[in-house]
Amino acid sequence: MNTRLFGAALILGLLSAIGPFAIDMYLPALPTIREALHTNVDTAQLSLMVFFAAVGIGQLIYGPVSDMVGRKPPIYFGLVLFALGSIGCAMAPDIHTLILFRFVQGLGACAGMVIPRAIVRDMHTGHDAAQLMSLLMLVFSVSPILAPLTGSLVIRLASWRGIFWTVAVAAVLGLVLAATALKETRPREARVASNLRSAVAAYGTLLRDPHYLGLIFICSFGVASFFAYLANSSFVLIDHYGLSPTLYGLAFSVNAVAFIGAAQFTGALGKRYGLPRLVRTAVVGYSVVMVALLLLNVAGVDNLGVLMALLFVGYGFLGLVIPSSAVLALEEHGKIAGTASALLGTMQFVTGACVIGVVGRFLDGTARPMLAGIAACSVIALVLAQRTLRHRPAPAVAEASAD
Repeated sequence: MNTRLFGAALILGLLSAIGPFAIDMYLPALPTIREALHTNVDTAQLSLMVFFAAVGIGQLIYGPVSDMVGRKPPIYFGLVLFALGSIGCAMAPDIHTLILFRFVQGLGACAGMVIPRAIVRDMHTGHDAAQLMSLLMLVFSVSPILAPLTGSLVIRLASWRGIFWTVAVAAVLGLVLAATALKETRPREARVASNLRSAVAAYGTLLRDPHYLGLIFICSFGVASFFAYLANSSFVLIDHYGLSPTLYGLAFSVNAVAFIGAAQFTGALGKRYGLPRLVRTAVVGYSVVMVALLLLNVAGVDNLGVLMALLFVGYGFLGLVIPSSAVLALEEHGKIAGTASALLGTMQFVTGACVIGVVGRFLDGTARPMLAGIAACSVIALVLAQRTLRHRPAPAVAEASAD
């Protein structure tokens, strides 16, 4: 494995994981927060939805700004804002204050989510970018694998408020890492033509590109299906199936391992078969598994073992879909990579927030609404993949690095 490539992935992955850590550590605490702040499930989930919405909105700003001023300054600003929002959450006296500061926290978190993708595009294209993106996701996997378990432990030792103090410290450490170990990949000469007018023009270019739009919506509905699981899994696995917060964290980690493990094969499989073919094939597998899981549940098979086994297989397929479709979406927009990455990230989180909201309206204490939302997203991603990638040639491989 290329040491330089892994080093870049380590730094970018850790920065990317800070925001999701605030999501995944938070999940085991949702039932506890609901009781402690005397609220209901819908309002407790709203604190998760506003975080997603803030991340989606904020990326529209951070992406173009990173094209104008470079990649590092927006990361600094975002991490400081995230830390302040985390402190506000930790001290929130009621659910409404918590929701407000979760929004602030989300506005800061999105810097670490959108800009690393742009940095990947600054550095590489083709299957090299796919390999770097998958390595980034390997480091990023520390969040869904360890964060729920860490959150469960923090809840036991310091209550749910301790979760937000923990992620505030993580943001400070991320700030130090960004300042000392991250190199600027957007040189001054590349920023000359980047301004507010060019940012608006860039969004116009992207919104008129049906291939780009198709790819970001494949990615968005794939991510949204995972968000449906994120928002509802603690209530389903803890309240419906009776798992403890610690066992919930272990169960959540199993699916994260499948997702991240499969993602590591995207570079090799993309090089051999082409990224478009890889996305088309993987999304078929994902949709078949998730629809089968829903049909089994409707037929009366309400079994935790079946649920976990099929989610494991399904999220393995999803681990091939998301990094590959993200690389393909950015492939032809290197000059506006920050803006293209921003729109991609925004659509992921806005779509995810909408899906969480829709699924939340049908909650009945069982797994069925969650599974219906996941299956619906997988089918939409399948239709989009077949329409977008059927006649699309594979991108050129082995392109020169930008640096």
